Amino acid sequence: MNLEDLTKERGQIKTESFPISEKELCDRYEQVTTPMVNDVLREMRYLYQTLPTNILPLREEMKVAGVVFTIKGSKNLSLENEMVERAKMLEAIPNDSVCVWDTSEDDESAQWGEIMTMAARKQGCRGAIVDGGVRDTNKVLEQKFPVFCKYRTSNGMLGRFRTIGYQMPITMGKVMVYPGDIVLADIDGCIVIPREIAYEVLIRSEEIRDNEIEIKKMVNSGMTPTQVVDNGGYF
Repeated sequence: MNLEDLTKERGQIKTESFPISEKELCDRYEQVTTPMVNDVLREMRYLYQTLPTNILPLREEMKVAGVVFTIKGSKNLSLENEMVERAKMLEAIPNDSVCVWDTSEDDESAQWGEIMTMAARKQGCRGAIVDGGVRDTNKVLEQKFPVFCKYRTSNGMLGRFRTIGYQMPITMGKVMVYPGDIVLADIDGCIVIPREIAYEVLIRSEEIRDNEIEIKKMVNSGMTPTQVVDNGGYF
């Protein structure tokens, strides 16, 4: 078998540059919403970019956009060197990133907590999306750090779960997520934007945001839904 192309694809970390800084890109993404971005991706025929719908914010008002930093782990009873590897992972988190943690559908452990939040924030991390659990919830909330997860539990990882690696392609639900992609998460869920189209998607999402202001004006003015549609609006 010739697997060179697949091996290269699965090992990539996306680094395409943008016309603006990564920080500005992420800041501007936080001014739009996941539905706006989703509609743009649909226009571009990207229909399966939303992460599992049971990944929800710890607080409804939480919102975050950032450059994807992937983490992969699974259930595992071994403890040897787990803390050392976990520390290396935390030290590798870059500025303006969001940790996106594929837990292999774990349903038992908390992959995120108070001290991990502290360490990630010091690295310049903007938030975390965990296809698993969180603990120390009140202490995480005190840090005003956006966290999205499936459940809360007091179970720590050690002796139940361990990190396999990081900055590798992962799959969450139907979405293949690559390091360097852009992720946006808010009250309506989490959506991944492939890096190679992230700037284009942002510009179009901002257009939709501004257009919706005009549509709301039409509705408030007393136009019927048919009149709104006739004037270029939608519902």
